Amino acid sequence: MFTRNRNGEAPEVTETVLPAMTFAVHLSRTLRLAAPMIVARAGLLVMAAVDTAMIGHYGTLDLAFYAASNALQIVMILVGVGLLQGTVVLVAQAHGAGAARDCGGYWRVSLLHGAALGLLMAGICFLGEPLLLAVGQTEELAAGGGDVLRMISWGLPPMAMWVATSFFLEGLSRPMPVMVLMLMAVIGNAGLNMIFIYGHLGAPEMGAEGAAIATSIIRWVMFAALTLYVLGLEDRGVLGIGGAIRDFRKTAGKLLRIGIPMGAARGMEAGAFSALTMFAGLLGTVHLAGYQIAFNMVALVFMSAIGVAGASTIRIANAVGRRNAADIRRAGWSALTLIFLIMAGVAGLFFFVGIQLVEIYSDDGAVIAVAVPLMFIAGLVLIFDGWQAVLMGALRGMADVWVPPLWQFLSWWGITVTGAYLLAFEAGLATAGLMWGFLAGAIVSSAGLLIRFILMSRRPVQRF
Repeated sequence: MFTRNRNGEAPEVTETVLPAMTFAVHLSRTLRLAAPMIVARAGLLVMAAVDTAMIGHYGTLDLAFYAASNALQIVMILVGVGLLQGTVVLVAQAHGAGAARDCGGYWRVSLLHGAALGLLMAGICFLGEPLLLAVGQTEELAAGGGDVLRMISWGLPPMAMWVATSFFLEGLSRPMPVMVLMLMAVIGNAGLNMIFIYGHLGAPEMGAEGAAIATSIIRWVMFAALTLYVLGLEDRGVLGIGGAIRDFRKTAGKLLRIGIPMGAARGMEAGAFSALTMFAGLLGTVHLAGYQIAFNMVALVFMSAIGVAGASTIRIANAVGRRNAADIRRAGWSALTLIFLIMAGVAGLFFFVGIQLVEIYSDDGAVIAVAVPLMFIAGLVLIFDGWQAVLMGALRGMADVWVPPLWQFLSWWGITVTGAYLLAFEAGLATAGLMWGFLAGAIVSSAGLLIRFILMSRRPVQRF
């Protein structure tokens, strides 16, 4: 604002800082923002679960082909999502600072990054068979998985660009269109599965490859629909969606400086959990099945943490844009409180009705005997795993993207993977040792990230 001194000299500019919001306001706004993001993230898991179930009813061999291809696809997508996360950080910071016109430029540069990334992932899919052979799959599984990956390949560019567009809308605190579109996509994907997996409406019967075709079609539809929504926004001019992109190279550099460490962190985390699954497989088929049930339950509930973490990133980035240190701290603590309440409630279910939850997945007595004890440990894992995810989101909102991934590497590989192996095989705890190792890594991760958040939130506020 402009002020004039007592001598009537030329006005000087002083910065007006908006008052901080109360903790209750932060908690309410985080919940409203997180809820549709949780549903959207859960939709991705539901879509994969529907694919798995429908292929499983078609044939066991096709299910194995799909699982082999999915192992490679999931790692690529997780790394890709991390590489594009700079979009939500920059858009949310600009939105909080009142620099709305910068937001559209960030989106359009991110779209180009997404297109390039999608083409790269598509190219990797054509190397699917030799890659699957390299990690020890049989020739039959590698060949079948490679065929599925080729069908998946042409749906990866729109998938990456859809992620960029969804991050743009979430950075503007507008997650509802993404959620609605995801729910519609789940239904549409199931319908296309019926056509291409089983060969209805004149389509050939294609099994796992048919599911891959259905997924690729849906990804193009999702990207087209969300892009048309953005282009039809009434405030598209204010948001800078049209016209020339200002400072293209500078914007691209910012997105990469945030995205590269985030992509690396996603890849390290996915790799660590894949290692635990491999350890479970070394213990035997029954142990693998029991461990997978407990891990799948954790993964499903973890979508809540992903949603709250996304909301935390946005709320804190907004506060950074406003240069309000008190709001940064309160936004972070409100997100941690919210995820604790969610995870503690679900952990109670794991403790008291764990056997009933396990029986949803299997009626094999030996598998149930392995899985049920793991549910108690899994309930504890939820709380600390939720905290570390939200703290990563909070630090991401401050564009603190290098130290947290390094700490995650130590936590997941130095503590979880190493500890799980020692407990499972050297101490003879089998699958319980794997889950205890998971818990140890989550505790170390959340403790270190909490200290980092406290330190970072006390520093002078600066927009990235």
